[in-house]
Amino acid sequence: MRFVLLIHSREDGNGSMTEEEIAEMYRGHEAFGQELGALGKIQGGAELSSASMGKLVRHDGDSVITSDGPYAETKEQLGGFYIIEADDIDEAAHWAAKIPATATTTIEVRPLVEH
Repeated sequence: MRFVLLIHSREDGNGSMTEEEIAEMYRGHEAFGQELGALGKIQGGAELSSASMGKLVRHDGDSVITSDGPYAETKEQLGGFYIIEADDIDEAAHWAAKIPATATTTIEVRPLVEH
């Protein structure tokens, strides 16, 4: 089964981290990706730019409405993701727990719908 590991964190979450702490976090992500890659379990992933760089597109009847980000009224924003192969959601959660994180990070684990 394929799962997406969605990395949610506060937009200002890295603001309190030193440059070295941020560099260490990125090294941790690189090691995490290499570990999954060695096992043939990683299928993709990416860091996302700030929510303020995005647009929200909605359909309202016959018209399309767009608005600039940030558009979610929440403290946490989607900051990145991994797509992995796992036997079940418990294994996927095991891998999610290994993602480098800070106190402002939440990892959401969801199975992908396969058609």
